[in-house]
Amino acid sequence: MDLELLTQKTIEIVRQASSFIQQEAALFSRDKIEYKDLNNLVSYVDKEAEKLLVAGLQEILPEASFITEEGTTGQEPDPEALNWIIDPLDGTTNFIHGIPVYCVSVGLARGKELLIGVIHEPSLNEMFYGWQGGGAWCNGRNIKISTVPKLADALIATGFPYYRFEKQKRYMYILELLMQRTHGIRRMGAAAVDLAYVAAGRFDGFYEYNLNSWDMAAGTLLIKEAGGTVTDFKGGDNYLFGGDIIAAAPGAHPELVQVISENF
Repeated sequence: MDLELLTQKTIEIVRQASSFIQQEAALFSRDKIEYKDLNNLVSYVDKEAEKLLVAGLQEILPEASFITEEGTTGQEPDPEALNWIIDPLDGTTNFIHGIPVYCVSVGLARGKELLIGVIHEPSLNEMFYGWQGGGAWCNGRNIKISTVPKLADALIATGFPYYRFEKQKRYMYILELLMQRTHGIRRMGAAAVDLAYVAAGRFDGFYEYNLNSWDMAAGTLLIKEAGGTVTDFKGGDNYLFGGDIIAAAPGAHPELVQVISENF
């Protein structure tokens, strides 16, 4: 499998989906919102973008299955298989409210082994991409993780839970600790964008729980290829399908794991 060539083909398919999203952004009305469950929003834009992605990706790699946020394929996903892992519109709430922080995220994995990651943030026209062993890139420029030596020098990104509020107090306590021990905390509202920014050295770390594989797959590949460290909240490797993630520069990651694992 030529991962570099496959990445380039994936980029073109992702670009087409992003163009559709931006076209619809100019026309979108909030009366088109649907609710999957509490605070979990979706629109026809998410669903149609996913269909575009699935059709294109199926053509370039017919043997791969799909794990998708909106479930438009009707497939029963097998996490151990070769899968395209797709979030057609990460940051749907931002999109719906006209906040220009959202993206298309596509990863390719064989089981837990990440092979390709492509994230396009259409509002800034930034295409982040990488493949196993090929480095991480943004608009043709090689990107690297930041070189901060310790957590005290780091700018950290996170996301806030919109369900499972029984863990909210512990999560907010971690937020309080990190506000005092870092350069600051940012909450963009799109996990895949956060991860791409960690890979590019803009953020020095990111953590969140209650995530799905489609939130993390592409961004995790980028961070690893950019020289970063990725674990679950306990410092292990059960992040892609485990629901929580800590991704950071090597200098900040051990302390970040310590703060989170001791308090969550």
